[in-house]
This record gives sequence, C-alpha cells and structure tokens, in this order.
Amino acid sequence: MTEGRSVDDTVTLFVNAAQTVTCAGPARARRGAEMQDAGVQFGAGVAVQGDRIVAVDDDGALRRRYPNAAEIDCDRGVLAPGFVDSHTHAVFGRARYEEHELRATGVPYLEIAARGGGIHASVRDLRSRSDDELFSLAVPRLQMLAAGGVTTVEIKSGYGLTVHDELRTLRVVARLAAAGPLNIMATCLGAHEVPLEYRERHDGRAAWIDCLTYELYPAVAAEQLARFADVFCELGVFTVPETRRLLEAAREHGMLPKLHADELHDGGAAVLAVELGATSADHLAAVSPAGIAALAASSTVATLLPATMLFLGTGRQAPARALIEAGAAIAIATDLNPGTSPLQSFPLVLTLAVSQLRLSASEAWIAGTVNGAAALGLAGITGQLREGFRADVAVHTADDFRALPYWFGERLCRVAWAGGRACHVSV
Repeated sequence: MTEGRSVDDTVTLFVNAAQTVTCAGPARARRGAEMQDAGVQFGAGVAVQGDRIVAVDDDGALRRRYPNAAEIDCDRGVLAPGFVDSHTHAVFGRARYEEHELRATGVPYLEIAARGGGIHASVRDLRSRSDDELFSLAVPRLQMLAAGGVTTVEIKSGYGLTVHDELRTLRVVARLAAAGPLNIMATCLGAHEVPLEYRERHDGRAAWIDCLTYELYPAVAAEQLARFADVFCELGVFTVPETRRLLEAAREHGMLPKLHADELHDGGAAVLAVELGATSADHLAAVSPAGIAALAASSTVATLLPATMLFLGTGRQAPARALIEAGAAIAIATDLNPGTSPLQSFPLVLTLAVSQLRLSASEAWIAGTVNGAAALGLAGITGQLREGFRADVAVHTADDFRALPYWFGERLCRVAWAGGRACHVSV
C-alpha cells in the first residue's frame, strides 16, 4: 500500500507488474491464430472497484485517475486473469491409492471399474459420509486450486448415484459456492455410471435412465442446484442414444448439456455434443477426424484434460494441435478427481498443455482463462483483465508469463482475488 495517501476502500490498484497478461479481446472462445495472442502488456495495471474491473491502463494513468486508491504491489511479477478450472469432481471422500498401483501392473481402467473399483469405489465412500464431511474435505482442495491462481471452478456431482446422494452432493457444492470466495459452477453428473445395484437388475440400465430423467433432473431443477448436466458417453458406460435422451431431458429442465466425450474410445460423442449444442465436450483423447471437424464448425468448446491421460499412463493425449488447426476452440482443466486425476495445481496443467499437447505458452494461457470461461458460458464475465469484467485477478512471482508452464510443479501465485475478494494470499 502506498504511504502518505488516504485510502479509498472502494478502489484497489494492482500496479508494478513486469508483465500484464490481459487476454483481452472478444468475449467468446478464441480459435486458431487468436489463441497465440495472450494480450501481454508492459507497465499496465488494473483498477478494481467492488467485484468489477473498472480500468486497465498504465500505472501512472491509474494513479492519476484514482489518487486515493489502495495499492497492491505486484513486485515486478506477472499480473493476470484468474484461471478458470472448467472440469472438476472436487466433492469426494477418500483417495484411491490402490488403483494407481493396479494400473502400474497393467490393469486397465475399465477392468478396475468392472471389479467394483473406479467410480463405484468413490460412490460407496461418498454414500457413507455426511454432508459436513464432504464439505470439509472439499474446502482444502479448493484452497489448493486458489493457491495456483484459480478463481472460477466447475464442480460435478456423480459419486452419489442415487437421487438422494446426487442431491446431497449438489447441495454441498451450493454450500461451497455460498461460502466463497471462489466462483463455483455446478454440474449434475448423475449419469456418471450405472449404479451397481441397477446393473444387477435385468432392466437396470433403462431403470436408472428413467430415474435420472423423471426423478433426479426435475429435483435438481426445482432447487436450481445445477447450471449444467453432464453424461459419461463412453464404451461400457452410456451409449450415444442414451446420452442424447438424457441430455435432452436435462435441457427440458433448464440445464445446459456437457459431455464426457470420446475419452478412451471413439464412440461419436463429440459429434453428438455438437448436435446437442453442448457448452463443452471434455476429454477427447480418442476423438475421430469427424469429431474434430464437427467441433471446429461449432460453438462447443473442446475441453482437454492432459493430467488425466498422463496419470492413467495411456501414453497418448487428445489431438490438441489438430483441433486448433481445424479451428476448434480448446480449453484446459485439471479434472480433479480421486481416481484418474488427483491434481490440485492448475499451473501444472499449463505445463502439460505445452509439453504434452504441444501448445504455445500463449495458447495454454488462453485455454486456461478465456476459453475455460467459454466452456462454462462465462466468456462475457471472466477470463480477461478488461473493464466491466469480474475482478478475478492473480499475481504470480515471475518476470515472464511463460514461467508458469516452464517451472513445472512450482506454485508461483502470490495473490488471487475472485470477484473482488481475496481467495489466496501467500505467506
């Protein structure tokens, strides 16, 4: 804070940055060559009033305009928008250490699931826990995300797999959102799997789909617990016709469609996502050329989750370069979950985006900010340092924005504000 000045508590200036990554531009997902421009400026600061950015200008101009403002000294660091983690499963119980070892011995993910592991292990665990336990376990995970500069987080249900437990999970997400200060978006993922108790019935799959359609979705809508509905469209989980029916039903109840699409096998899920006008199609490690072409010609954001494929040890990644070159909009996210991506560091996703997906640093930043916002329908609200946008701001201890993907595993975020409120301050 600058000494010798009276402080106007309604305005705060972020000043003295080595670089300012504005990501400024159209309030929509960026594509192709647009992703090469992260809007890096030198000598620029940001003025925040309440929960909004009111100005982005050089430090001197901001000080003249707001002579009594408080100041946050960026100490020659990188000033940037907060990251948008647009795909997480952050509400869960215990870790699944044993599965990590099983995969190391060559047991594939789907076989682990068939043995009652995978998602089903987390389902059994979540059902045994109270709402307070689930809330308390999720809080430090969100704090760790904030410590990496994340200011907006999407959280899915999907480990309850009963109407009661899915609603409980979404109520915990609502409680986390109300507790703040992170901006949290909720997704109903009741179609994460077919519950084991339904698999044992001759009509189990149809009965669970009916339960989601006629019981869960109306109940979620009645309490306004989720903005999105998601389906795991994958071989052995939900088929394309089942997914279409579920997402059309969810849309009738006011939820926007998302898909876990073509993660392990090409099943046509990306094409379906486009047909349904989904906000995003996520994973896409096995997406087909037809899926790439469909995404490129649509407004559906391709959300890539490189930590998942790395942790699973598959030796492959989503074809990010082919997607970009075709004209698709891509985002990146952690996929924080207990089984296939126990990752709480968004900067490491930037590293993987560069080293595994072959993105440039600018492309990785755009994918983690503007395009992550677009994957949540928030491109006009967050993801940029721009006048009128929400005050989601982070300061990183680095002299170059390329340092974040370069120093992999390091936590360089000093300060993060979500909606004009501090969500992380390093000590």
